[in-house]
Amino acid sequence: MKLYDELVWRGLVKDVSNPELENLLNNEKVTFYWGTDPTADSLHIGHYSSLVTAKRLARAGHKPILLIGGATGLIGDPRPSGEREIISKETLDKYFEGIKKQVTELFDGNIELVNNYDWMKDYTFLDFLRDIGKYINVNYMLNKDIINRRLDSGITYAEFSYTLIQGYDYLHLFREKGVRLQAAGSDQWGNITTGIELIRKIEGSEAYGFTMPLILDANGKKIGKSEGNALWIDKNKTSPYKIYQYFINTDDSLVVHYLKVFTFLSKEEIEALEESVKTEPEKRLAQKTLAFEIVKDLHGEEEVIKAQKTSEEVFSKGYSEEGMIEETVNIDDSSNLMDLLVLSKIAPSKSEARRLVIGNGISINSVKQTDPNILVSDLTSENTLVVSKGKKTHIKVTLVK
Repeated sequence: MKLYDELVWRGLVKDVSNPELENLLNNEKVTFYWGTDPTADSLHIGHYSSLVTAKRLARAGHKPILLIGGATGLIGDPRPSGEREIISKETLDKYFEGIKKQVTELFDGNIELVNNYDWMKDYTFLDFLRDIGKYINVNYMLNKDIINRRLDSGITYAEFSYTLIQGYDYLHLFREKGVRLQAAGSDQWGNITTGIELIRKIEGSEAYGFTMPLILDANGKKIGKSEGNALWIDKNKTSPYKIYQYFINTDDSLVVHYLKVFTFLSKEEIEALEESVKTEPEKRLAQKTLAFEIVKDLHGEEEVIKAQKTSEEVFSKGYSEEGMIEETVNIDDSSNLMDLLVLSKIAPSKSEARRLVIGNGISINSVKQTDPNILVSDLTSENTLVVSKGKKTHIKVTLVK
C-alpha cells in the first residue's frame, strides 16, 4: 500500500489543501513540518497521535521538522472556551527544553527542531504588518472557524493575529528549509491554509497541507490537556503503567481505530486483531497489543515489559485498577511498615501511617497488616510488593537497599 493510501486507510487524513498531495507523498521526497506551542513541560498522548503520523512520513523517506512555538506560545492560539493564560518567556524556555528532549528521543535523533522565536524576536511590528499583514484580508481571517466561533464572546487582537504568525512560520520555513508540506490536527486547518496563501501570494509557489482528525476518548472528548484528561509522555508525570492501563481498557468500539492511529502494525496484523475483537473479545488481544505498542514506542522495551507485568499482577490478584501506580523507595534493615508507608507516599507522616495500620486500612500483597512496627524485611523476601490503602489505592513498590 502506498503511503497516501495507508494514511487514508488509517483514518489519518481529514482536510487536504490540494489533490496533488497524493502524488507528492507517494512519488516525491518532501520536507514537512509539524508544530506545537510549549504550553507545558511535556507533550501528551493527544500530541503523540500527530507525532506517530510524522514518524510514518519520515519512515517513508520524507524529512521531518518540528517547530516548537517559542513566539506563538507567548500569545496563545484562540480556543473556543476563551483566551489562554499568558506564559512567561522564562517558563516557555523551560518547556521548550522538555519537549525538545522528548521529541528527539521519539525520533531517535533523526529530526530537526526549530523555534519560531528565533525569527520573530527581531521582526518589528511595522515590518510584519507591511511584509505579511497586507497579504491577508480581514474577511479571510474572520471566516476561519476558530475565530468565527469566538466573535460573539469576543476575541483579543493578539489571538486574532495568531494565524498570521503561524502562517508566516510556514513561509519562513518554505524559504529557509525548503518545507513544502505542513501536517497538523484538524483544529489547525485555518493556520495551515494561511501559510499556504502567503506562499502562493508572496513566492508564487504551491505548498501543501493536510490535517488529521482529533483523537477522541470514549466520551467523545479530545484527549488533551485542555480537557483535563492528559496522559503525559513524561513518565515522571504519567507512569508507563498508567498509559498501558489506559489503553488496555479501550472500548471495543475504539480499539481498531486506535491501532490504526497509534501503532506501526501492518494492515494484515490489525485486521487479524479486528477479527479477534469480533470472535473472542474476552481475550482483549487488540487492547493488549495496542497498549504494548504505544508504551514500547514511547518508553522502550524494558518499561513496557514492566508495565505489562504490573498490569497482569493487578488483574491476577484482584486489585482495583484505580490508583495503581509505581514507586521506588530506599530502605535499610531497620525500616518498618510506617517508614514504608511514608516513603511510598501512602501516608504523609509516621503518625498518620500508624493510624492507618491500627485502623485496618493497610494491606501488603493483599494481606491485612496490624503491626505498624513490623520490619519491611519481615513483610517480603522479594524486592517488590504492593501496598494497598483501602480498596482503591494500590502502589507497586520496588525496594532498594
